[in-house]
Amino acid sequence: MRLMVADHPNAQLPSAWIVRHAHLLRTGGTVLDVACGGGRHVRWLQQRGHTLFAVDRNAEALATLRDIAQVQVADLESGPWPYAQQSFDAVIVTNYLWRPLLPQIVQAVAPGGLLLYETFALGQASLGKPSNPAFLLRPGELLDAVRPALRVLAFEDGYVNAPQPAFVQRIVAVREPANAHAADRYNLSI
Repeated sequence: MRLMVADHPNAQLPSAWIVRHAHLLRTGGTVLDVACGGGRHVRWLQQRGHTLFAVDRNAEALATLRDIAQVQVADLESGPWPYAQQSFDAVIVTNYLWRPLLPQIVQAVAPGGLLLYETFALGQASLGKPSNPAFLLRPGELLDAVRPALRVLAFEDGYVNAPQPAFVQRIVAVREPANAHAADRYNLSI
């Protein structure tokens, strides 16, 4: 379920979590934005030279992205996963949680690829919407969803004050490439 405060001043800006970890993305790599909505991350990543894929159930929102991404209109909660035979250098998910889809999202990460995921967590109901526990991550749930398939590079679980007060979980995880040297695995800059 996509949950975002559309009239919040920062609603069209890319997530600070995504921006903070974007340097890890392979230059020119393929990136899938799951439940992309209006495409704030698609637009931001397009300016950085990535090949973009965008999926959402909102055909109207996707229509605005057709010039910069390969778009797929799909109801991810009632239809099949549209990328069953495809993998990506990065998969991005923000403000969206549909637990039955978590295994497909993890599977869509190519060897050497990254998962960047950020959404609401338990405790959010004390601040407002979303408040339904079905759409709030339980403590450590993202960790459980990615292990052992992916290696966790960064994880946060708790309260944040910006861009708006919220309880969130955030993860950056990589699918280890076969036979790669540790220094070659990531686009890390120190």
